[in-house]
Amino acid sequence: MGRPLLPKGRVNTSKLDQTSERDIARHQLEDDLEAMADAAKFAKRVRRRIGMTQLEFSKKMGIPLETIRNWEQGKRSPTGAAKALLRILDRSPELALMALS
Repeated sequence: MGRPLLPKGRVNTSKLDQTSERDIARHQLEDDLEAMADAAKFAKRVRRRIGMTQLEFSKKMGIPLETIRNWEQGKRSPTGAAKALLRILDRSPELALMALS
């Protein structure tokens, strides 16, 4: 069975007290790795959805090929304008590609 549910806004203080700084650092690293993997999957899915190779996507977006590869391999995550561009391409690929032509 699952964990006992606490009332909303309550914290299991005994579990919290047992959590070490090392545990917190490990959890942060796990969360960061998961976010990187999610970003990699998203970048790759968007590129594939519009039917482009990494090289074609790189040229069309004006982004270095190595950057695209790093995103899709989870070595780096898109940030700022690149992240916004991927969201636009995901939601309105035809319109975004037309605007980039």
